[in-house]
Amino acid sequence: MIRVRSLVAVLSAILLIPAVAGCGSDGDDEPKNVSAKTAALGTITPGVIKVAVQPYAPYTSVQGDRIVGLDGDILAYAAKKLGLEVKPQVTDFAGMLAGVQSRRVDITIGGVAWSADRQKQGLFTDPPYYSPPAMAVRSGKTYRTVDDLRGLQLGTVEGYVWVKSIQAVPGAKLHAYPDANGVFDDLGAGRVDVGFLDPLIIIAAQKERPDLKIDTQYMTPPTAAQVRAKPAYEYFQPYQTGFYLPKKATKLEQAISAQIDAMYENGELEKLVEKYGGDPEQFLKPSADVATARRGVDRPQDWTPPSIAQ
Repeated sequence: MIRVRSLVAVLSAILLIPAVAGCGSDGDDEPKNVSAKTAALGTITPGVIKVAVQPYAPYTSVQGDRIVGLDGDILAYAAKKLGLEVKPQVTDFAGMLAGVQSRRVDITIGGVAWSADRQKQGLFTDPPYYSPPAMAVRSGKTYRTVDDLRGLQLGTVEGYVWVKSIQAVPGAKLHAYPDANGVFDDLGAGRVDVGFLDPLIIIAAQKERPDLKIDTQYMTPPTAAQVRAKPAYEYFQPYQTGFYLPKKATKLEQAISAQIDAMYENGELEKLVEKYGGDPEQFLKPSADVATARRGVDRPQDWTPPSIAQ
């Protein structure tokens, strides 16, 4: 999910986490017989990984004491390999970031986009997947490029950075909604031509609301020249997600990144992406700018982003 929240919202959320995070406590709830290797990962409570998360199905949702969804399943796989017990703490998006930056939690997950600004205040794992530019369209309609969007009625959710991209499309009219349901409702009613949302959200709506008669399409990303001419078009490109950790959690970040990389190699990520209706070719192959964005920033100059076989 690519979302913009004010600094005030993020700072205020630092105070919010303890109030909403009553999903487990230290002391008697701590795992017994934690290995030295697991303890060395440096989680707040040895043997436990505390996860700030918001309900955002099918990426993250909390069922009992489990996080389910694509991100939840990826973290559960890595945590099991590392001997860690996952304990969710439910908050909102601003609270997710603030909980990490204040080290009240060990990690946050759920389609968090890597950015140069965010990495200054925390650590990102290697990308568990790359989120392609997805469009919800009415069945029978086809739009492939930014130029195809000229003059259309385009919808997204308030605060998502696709707002900026849409505003840059010549002749297009922005429709911004409080949540994804508003986008889908107006798309089904014909008041909107294209909706910009995270891809698994669109895929889930196709299955759950067949009456809408919508399809999922992936945009051909704008060229480098187009982005130079209109920087807001950047958000019509794929973005790399990451699990986000406190700045000092280097051992934990490296361990989880190693598990993510292994999941690319052993086919586990392909299985999970397909489980939620995604296309591994879209989700698990990086675009060229992924490497250049992070090399020399929070990765070595020779870093190669993980990928399934080309």
